[in-house]
Amino acid sequence: MRNYNNILVINLMHIGDLMLATPVLRTLRANYPNSRITLLADKKLADLVVHNKWINECLLIDKKGADNALPAFIKFIKKIRQKNYDLVINLHRNERASALAAFSGAQTIVGYSKPIFSLWFTKVMNNPSVAHHIGWGPFHLFPPYKYVPGWEHQVHAHLNVLKEALDIEQIDDGGLEMWVDEKDTASADKIWQDSFPNDTKVVAFNIGASWITKRWIDSYFAQCADQLLDKGYGVAFFGGPMDTEIVNKCISQMKNKDSELIKVFTGKLSLAELAAMLRKCALMLTTDSGPMHVGVSQSVPVVTMFGASPVPGFYPYDAKDVLIKSPEPCHPCGIHQCPHEGNRNLACMKNITAETVMKYVWELLEKYENQAGNMPREYGAYKCRVVEATKAE
Repeated sequence: MRNYNNILVINLMHIGDLMLATPVLRTLRANYPNSRITLLADKKLADLVVHNKWINECLLIDKKGADNALPAFIKFIKKIRQKNYDLVINLHRNERASALAAFSGAQTIVGYSKPIFSLWFTKVMNNPSVAHHIGWGPFHLFPPYKYVPGWEHQVHAHLNVLKEALDIEQIDDGGLEMWVDEKDTASADKIWQDSFPNDTKVVAFNIGASWITKRWIDSYFAQCADQLLDKGYGVAFFGGPMDTEIVNKCISQMKNKDSELIKVFTGKLSLAELAAMLRKCALMLTTDSGPMHVGVSQSVPVVTMFGASPVPGFYPYDAKDVLIKSPEPCHPCGIHQCPHEGNRNLACMKNITAETVMKYVWELLEKYENQAGNMPREYGAYKCRVVEATKAE
């Protein structure tokens, strides 16, 4: 294995993608204990990684703002070149990240890349966690096509980049990791104390997702929340500002909608406060989403429902968790809008019933609720339990 003194890791994607890259940082530190390791990430996601203890520096790009225009982007590339990295690892195959890696000036550049930029890479890797589309016509204009979901988890795919491109044999996979500083922890503590009576066991609800086909049915979430409230549990709604409307719609369908144990934090927290709040929860009921992976990083038990999402690539990376997979034959489709009409529209989610979900919610609460805020974390135990729902349930 060759030694590198100045290493740059690039991941410019969304919340979940960035969290799934964190085992790479730990493994790099284990293999290059004296090297300078820098992570390049999207500025708006700084909270997720700025306190990561395995890196020396977090370099941030305002990819939708100040650094978006071409002159600013070129200036940012020059900034990277001035840092004289000898190794660059690109962990997402899009044009922006590929260009930053390709023109970084590093002697060794490895990872995922778009075709043109791959000419500057030392070694280009395929990403077996993401879907592949086979059978497209010219310029992807003429479906039908065959959708082939990823067959390996994203964490394992990233670690394979280190194994195959850098000959790293010592893999130190500590799972998904995120640290929160004292200021944000104190802020979350105050919000929590002002929201829930002492000793309340709280279940986190994250009902939004980037695709409609990743969202479980809002009335089903309402049924689950009512059952929890009937048993004295608190219910905390999380998510970003874009989720406010669907959270309000969900609550409007609840018979316990006026309960004082319902708290809505949707769109009101920073990512650091979100992590600190999730850590206090007894369980997280969630869609396939970025906050799901933040919850995993805080070791909160997760129950999640996968409809359009491919299970092998992006399951919650913790053995405590339960993933309920759609029974529909079209799962996983990877399509952002369901093409079916009538009763078949979003059948993948409709046929995962509230009864099925609550079976596993109660099971995990019985096992873990008394450890809220201090959940066990078993090194190496990251494959969640996958349950296939049946229409009969």
